[in-house]
Amino acid sequence: MAVSTRIYITSAEGHTGKSTIALGVLDTLSHELGRVGVFRPVARSTDERDYVLELLLAHDGVDLGYDQCVGVTYDDVHADPDAALATIVSRFAAVERQCDAVVVIGSDYTDVGSPTELSFNARVAANLGAPVLLVLGGRSSDGGSARSGAEMRQVAEVTTAELRSEHASLLGVVANRVEPERLDEVVSGIGGALASSPWGAVPVWALPEDRLLVAPTVRAVLSATGATLLSGDEALLDREAVGVVVAAMSMENVLPRLTEGAIVVVPGDRSDVLVATVLAHASETFPSLAGIVLNGGFELAPQVERLIAGLDSPLPIAHNDLGTYDTALAITQTRGRLAADSSRKHDLALSLFETHVDGEQLLRLLQVSPSGVVTPLMFEYQLLERARGVQKHIVMPEGDDDRILRAASTLLQRGVARITLLGDEPAIRARGAELGLDLAEARILDPFDPSLQVQFAAEYAKLRAHKGISASMAMDTVTDVSYFGTMMVKLGLADGMVSGAKHTTAHTIRPAFEVIKTLPDVGVVSSVFLMALADRVLVYGDCAVIPDPTAEQLADIAISSAQTAEQFGIEPRVAMLSYSTGDSGSGADVEKVRAATALVRERRPDLLVEGPIQYDAAADPTVAAAKMPDSEVAGRATVFIFPDLNTGNNTYKAVQRSAGAVAIGPILQGLRKPINDLSRGALVGDIVNTVAITAIQAGTDSAPTTVTTPEGIPS
Repeated sequence: MAVSTRIYITSAEGHTGKSTIALGVLDTLSHELGRVGVFRPVARSTDERDYVLELLLAHDGVDLGYDQCVGVTYDDVHADPDAALATIVSRFAAVERQCDAVVVIGSDYTDVGSPTELSFNARVAANLGAPVLLVLGGRSSDGGSARSGAEMRQVAEVTTAELRSEHASLLGVVANRVEPERLDEVVSGIGGALASSPWGAVPVWALPEDRLLVAPTVRAVLSATGATLLSGDEALLDREAVGVVVAAMSMENVLPRLTEGAIVVVPGDRSDVLVATVLAHASETFPSLAGIVLNGGFELAPQVERLIAGLDSPLPIAHNDLGTYDTALAITQTRGRLAADSSRKHDLALSLFETHVDGEQLLRLLQVSPSGVVTPLMFEYQLLERARGVQKHIVMPEGDDDRILRAASTLLQRGVARITLLGDEPAIRARGAELGLDLAEARILDPFDPSLQVQFAAEYAKLRAHKGISASMAMDTVTDVSYFGTMMVKLGLADGMVSGAKHTTAHTIRPAFEVIKTLPDVGVVSSVFLMALADRVLVYGDCAVIPDPTAEQLADIAISSAQTAEQFGIEPRVAMLSYSTGDSGSGADVEKVRAATALVRERRPDLLVEGPIQYDAAADPTVAAAKMPDSEVAGRATVFIFPDLNTGNNTYKAVQRSAGAVAIGPILQGLRKPINDLSRGALVGDIVNTVAITAIQAGTDSAPTTVTTPEGIPS
């Protein structure tokens, strides 16, 4: 099937950060269309895998193999450009037949002169019938000096003339890596070059330079300098090195020159400087470093090795055989890459694109119509967008867990929610810096903060006085991170809480039962999973909380689940599941479901509900036509209510594994304010989704009262 959406992303020279733009375009299309492809017309070689293509193929919205997404190599183009073009068109067509849209990424200017290469890219775009999104570099082609608006105008005039000569169509222009204070100047300059464009009004967008996106990782630095890791946390090798400090001087002169995120080059025979640098990294009064490279090929003395080992520092320390000059030169010449395994760069790139490129305008230009299906990726994007729109404040008690820190960094960079982390602030910020995370906007509170402890204890003692809780008992209780976070929600210092990465479900939700309590018309707290299938999203409840609900509790679960479905844009059609359909069976379990269905109809006559009904009759229109032909729910159910926890928990896991569904949850429902639990095996993406869900739940409630603590910390 031919697709209506194609876009060709190319640049006029190297080092423009084209991969950032390609990732942003791919992500934007994936939120609207079910099947998005990637195609690389010209790759470097068949022997070395193309890292840009691998980056894009790793995106959740793409389901294609590497080899099928490559056209030809540079050698093929040199040997016979016409034959290479024919091969490109043929291989592109094979990819396009599998997709609703294809993002085509032009070549990288690593082989031939710019005019020739741009001309060939324009020719390919014209032959593919793909409009060009032109990426212009806001810095000189070697990545050095920043360009002015006038210089960008000249570049735009030359490059667009090249596109016209090859009959390519220009969709828009993105100026990337622009000096932040020159964004408007650059847009104006490029706009002037396009004023008489034969393509009509062409949008121009500009993205600012960010040092992090072009910074190499510590791992890349060690590879470039031929260094071998001696000690330190290997997880920190993926941190970006944003500077280099050559420490070929005395200790007292090195320390003032240390900078945040720098690689420090230390002569291998200067053990005093090595020890001082490691201690400085551990200190709260010095910058957090990315790593140390010991150069010169010197072996550390055994006693120095023992001393370093005793410090137990996570800071990566490596050594090589190069001299100081060659080591520093190799580091400064190492360029960073936007790779699939760099979550911080990935988040930053998408944040820059979303902030500075009008995604809706881009989709209109490409004439993209929303898909009739909802894929897991599309649904997850909708969650983040809705959460971003309400801007709620979520507390995450487990600030000592790396997954929580990574999720918090993503949430903050993407602007999804405001975040408070609980724990020791210096330790959390130090660990975040070591992991290369951006937690600058996170609020960090200590559960043992005296003023907050007194305030929370007084409130907790008042709430639990009927259970014999004294003020002194309350003082101990509220320092537990789950209670502390719950009290923040209770008092309006946060809109919701997400916990459970390191704690049990009971530890997370017991404080909510005691403090937050249930909604007035809800008898029980229950849970649902949002099951994102290949083409739609279903609601499963209860799969996590109530082992064997009564008929009254089952009715509560059904009504709460229908309300949750509505919160997330799912039209509720409720199936009360059993092992029989309609009047075909009997027995205590069936009668419980029948009674629960009657209660739902009595309490919510506006809801579409059917029960008892078997799963196949609820989900499959063909089976429904035979078993319940007149039902408005059978065959079309969106909310599935299981008769007990055993059935619900096993069914959601079976569907998750066998159908490849994305299970989002458990989402707690029935509480006055949102508290949500995580699986202790939760991945970073699961945590991000749960925080987004919690923010959306909070957004449907009335705004919390702003409370100022004794320290003056507003909500």
